[in-house]
Amino acid sequence: MQSDHHALVNRVDHNGITTLELNRPQQFNALSEELLSALQQQLDDIATDQSIRCVVLAAAGKAFCAGHDLKQMRSKPELAYYQQLFAQCAHVMQSIQALPIPVIARVHGIATAAGCQLVASCDLVIASTEAKFAVSGINVGLFCSSPAVALSRNVGTKNAFDMLITGRFIDAQTAVQWGLINEAVTPEQLNEAVAQKVAAIISKSPASIRYGKAMFYKQQKMELSQAYEYAAEVMAQNMMEEDAAEGVDAFIEKRPAVWKS
Repeated sequence: MQSDHHALVNRVDHNGITTLELNRPQQFNALSEELLSALQQQLDDIATDQSIRCVVLAAAGKAFCAGHDLKQMRSKPELAYYQQLFAQCAHVMQSIQALPIPVIARVHGIATAAGCQLVASCDLVIASTEAKFAVSGINVGLFCSSPAVALSRNVGTKNAFDMLITGRFIDAQTAVQWGLINEAVTPEQLNEAVAQKVAAIISKSPASIRYGKAMFYKQQKMELSQAYEYAAEVMAQNMMEEDAAEGVDAFIEKRPAVWKS
């Protein structure tokens, strides 16, 4: 296990599970350049580590993430700076989806603007009933264009646009109904609900999850016949893996599978 409590992102590794904790609690974990860089570095490390089976993204303090650091943004009013900052943020969000393992957001408090984008970019989200979600840039004269990309790929068009144009907060229960998050549980149940989801994931074949996550997001952008063609090829490749042979044999023989990957 490793942990550094002065870091902008605390990391703990335990039994194949990596927990990344955003650690700017006084600033509601606002995504400064430095925090984005720290998060990117961790994601890059995890991407090449075969021993990690699942990532939990959590946050310290009262909030999950309040979005971009507006004070830092106002201190450098230059177009090139903003272009670089939003590109950096987009790279972090896409890196989460590009990881070969599932990323679960553990959301205990508010997630606003780019913080809501971060939630929408994770594969699975379990939130406390005390969590609230908004893409509230519109309230400060800045339409949440980048968060809109992630939000509109999770939430239906009308509901996403409503959030973006009014800046209104939705509660965790609404976020479940709208497809932004998977489940909402009481604060006391949050750790257990995350642990159960992690346990379900790490009981599966690592190879099949690697095939599956990459395929899932890629096929979403494809036209139907192309998606089926691609999916069939991925399944054929997956069937050639030792894990698939073992899993099918175990099923036929009515015994637990022992994954090799």
